[in-house]
Amino acid sequence: MDNVSTVRLFFLTGINETMDYRIAIFSFTLLYYCVILFFNIALILIIVLDENLHEPMYILLCSVCMNALYGTTGFYPKFLLDLLSFSQEISYEGCLIQAFVMYSFACCELSILAVMAYDRYLAICHPLHYHSSMSKRRLSQLVSFSWLTPFCIFSISILLTSRLEMCGSKIKRILCVNWIIVQLACSDSETISNNIVSYATILIYVSHGFFIFWTYMHLIKTCARSKDDRVKFMQTCVPHLISLITFLVVIVFDLMYMRFGSKDLPQSLQNFIAIEFLLFPPVMNPLIYGFKLTKIRNRILSLFFVGRQ
Repeated sequence: MDNVSTVRLFFLTGINETMDYRIAIFSFTLLYYCVILFFNIALILIIVLDENLHEPMYILLCSVCMNALYGTTGFYPKFLLDLLSFSQEISYEGCLIQAFVMYSFACCELSILAVMAYDRYLAICHPLHYHSSMSKRRLSQLVSFSWLTPFCIFSISILLTSRLEMCGSKIKRILCVNWIIVQLACSDSETISNNIVSYATILIYVSHGFFIFWTYMHLIKTCARSKDDRVKFMQTCVPHLISLITFLVVIVFDLMYMRFGSKDLPQSLQNFIAIEFLLFPPVMNPLIYGFKLTKIRNRILSLFFVGRQ
């Protein structure tokens, strides 16, 4: 065991097995990160610069893209640097910050998706009251809630982790995760507060999931009555549903593996499972919404054809 007073660095040992292919992985990762930046920044600019898109649904989509930039920036630059380094280490403080970014990114995503579900519920189930219910003030409150709640929760969680005495410095992953850091604590009795906060957080975001399920039950029930509502559902709710299912599948799979999964899996597969939520949603969301939402698709096509003239 490492002496408690000397644990000021963590070593990310999950990358060791991939070092033989680090140039190829570095090139692919850099290209993929550039694709994430391009798609999300492009969609943000399209929404911000076009006043016709200054509607709640598109503002929430802009928030999703901003969150994707926030989360991926917390991982990819450090991972690219590690691929070029012989020693994959991160400072104690840097590890806590990365853990905070990863957790807050994931929970912000779920919060924003819950707000988007509520927006679609109002638009389809209560169209006459939509503009009064989803006013600019209400929208700003909901967006602030979706960002500030995860930040506050995980500030407490990371603060509790920072008070633990560490007796280990090796993290068998390619990124820092709060649950893994807590497992390096010298005494299990010191982690009780962390466990309480963790289970409270799970309860909060499971309730988000039940809320989304409730809204979609009402959406489907309402859309079954009208052809126009079914068309609106297919145009605006299907992209949201695809994003939601993709995100929930990768997050739940990662959480289940982290808590209960076998450690005998190849390290490369463990790494892939650990970063699924940073691979698929940040690219799929702008693509799905860009192709499916009519106003955004038309705006992209108009820019494309104007550029060719």
